[in-house]
Amino acid sequence: MYYAIMSEDVTNSLPLRKEARPDHIQRLEQLKNEGRLLVAGPHPALDTPEPGDAGFTGSLVIAEFDSLEDARQWADADPYVAAGVYQRVTVKPFKAVLP
Repeated sequence: MYYAIMSEDVTNSLPLRKEARPDHIQRLEQLKNEGRLLVAGPHPALDTPEPGDAGFTGSLVIAEFDSLEDARQWADADPYVAAGVYQRVTVKPFKAVLP
């Protein structure tokens, strides 16, 4: 089943994101290579794909896991969590309907 991992950043998270990004991306690449990643990406702080120094306000990952607990454990082990990027992470089951 798919699960949505919705994360909210702390204020001024960009420096923290930059430092932890390589490890964060590596984990997403692993999900992708396993065929489990539906979509992943950050929420720009400004209404533009490239917010520059304004940075991001959070992230969304939708991926397949065996259970809600497995999805939560994966989310808890995210390098962005360890780096203090996220102030809140919510994990919910997700049902893909369209397209």
